[in-house]
Amino acid sequence: EGALENLRDRAWSRGIRLASDMVPNHTGIDSRWVREHPDWFIQRRELPYPNYSFNGPDLCADSDVAVYIEDGYWNHSDAAVVFKRVDRRTGDTRYIYHGNDGTQMPWNDTAQLNFLDPEVRRAVRETVKAVASRFPIIRLDAAMTLTRDNFRRLWYPAAGSGGAIPSRSNHGLSDQDFDAQLPNEFWREVVDAIAEEMPDTLLLAEAFWLTESYFVRTLGMHRVYNSAFMHMLKDEENEKYHRYVTDLMAYDPEILRRYVNFMSNPDEETALTQFGNGDKYIGVATLMVTMPGLPMFGHGQIEGQGERYGMEFKRAYHDVPDNQELVARHESEVFPLMRRRELFAGVEQFRIYDFDAGHHINRNVWAFSNKVGEERALVFYNNRLESTEGTIRLTSAIGDDDAQANVAEALGIGPGESLTLHHLRGGKQVTWRYEELVRDGIHMRLRGYQAIVLTSSRLD
Repeated sequence: EGALENLRDRAWSRGIRLASDMVPNHTGIDSRWVREHPDWFIQRRELPYPNYSFNGPDLCADSDVAVYIEDGYWNHSDAAVVFKRVDRRTGDTRYIYHGNDGTQMPWNDTAQLNFLDPEVRRAVRETVKAVASRFPIIRLDAAMTLTRDNFRRLWYPAAGSGGAIPSRSNHGLSDQDFDAQLPNEFWREVVDAIAEEMPDTLLLAEAFWLTESYFVRTLGMHRVYNSAFMHMLKDEENEKYHRYVTDLMAYDPEILRRYVNFMSNPDEETALTQFGNGDKYIGVATLMVTMPGLPMFGHGQIEGQGERYGMEFKRAYHDVPDNQELVARHESEVFPLMRRRELFAGVEQFRIYDFDAGHHINRNVWAFSNKVGEERALVFYNNRLESTEGTIRLTSAIGDDDAQANVAEALGIGPGESLTLHHLRGGKQVTWRYEELVRDGIHMRLRGYQAIVLTSSRLD
């Protein structure tokens, strides 16, 4: 505790807040809770499949409890859904389910907690609060697995639904029984408890499976992973992501502010692998730091490191020097924008524009602006290899509302006024009169993967 406090104070003196990663869905197979509270886990007394066998070594250091993973993990022949726990004092034997999200193999070093048990929910809530007393930011791993819909789908499927995890279809519950045992969303209870008792804590949820907006809208989560940013921009599904963003703006723009945008995370390929280290990488990184939401950089991303680390890694296996050219581009093209995050983070004045390429609207080009007080920012990025040129005159239609504002109105420029902006690269100054903006809009030529950022004041 003393060492942690020392680290926390030294980090804070440099403007850095420590964050902790917490795994609420499961524990390790030899955890204290497995040893002392075996009833807290999803389990069964009999083997789920008769061919399972447990002849490997005991993986628990406690002399009173033995833990065995199924033999298929040792000989790479199977991926069992349970492990074996034996109480050496009484002979009590249980088969406890590994953590599992139903998408690939079970996580065979984990034990799945049973959130139908109110004592489990209480214990995990108290653990979240204990972590919050030490860290002002908590990342909640695989948070989407604990929503009521997903927890039921994975572990207590409705009759006839089949179930996402092998052997769980025999453990289904009726709607009435499930609602009685898990009446409320666990995360809503956590968010409310933190708001009341530790209001300075930021909760950041790792959530996928199209639950992102639900975590913000219904569960009140402070920040939520936005994996669509990474996947759609990497695959250049530009029109699809444009529609995704405008649909959120139509529903509730505040959702955008609470999203965490990223280009990589430990479960994905590195940013270098996905985006390269050239103009496309810098362009998408520019979007990441200029769109509403919280930008998140991965380990080694700025330095252009391409090695992907697993939790079992104790050291890097490749001795690759940092990409100094990429670091320099961050320092000149990305970091100045990050120092002005207050200009980009809000949603109240965030506007997206149609990039009119003559005979069509080019959705490969991102064009948007934001405004704080008298400070304005205008961003262009062409997420395609081909060069293009076009004009922004009107904002994009939002939802079913066909009303579109002209660019002067969107930027807060009235009759008789003018707009002066500076290019981030080179500092070139450009001025448009109100009449020019209304009549002609703003014309821009963009090379493939080129980003252009203009702001009211020069950025250092």
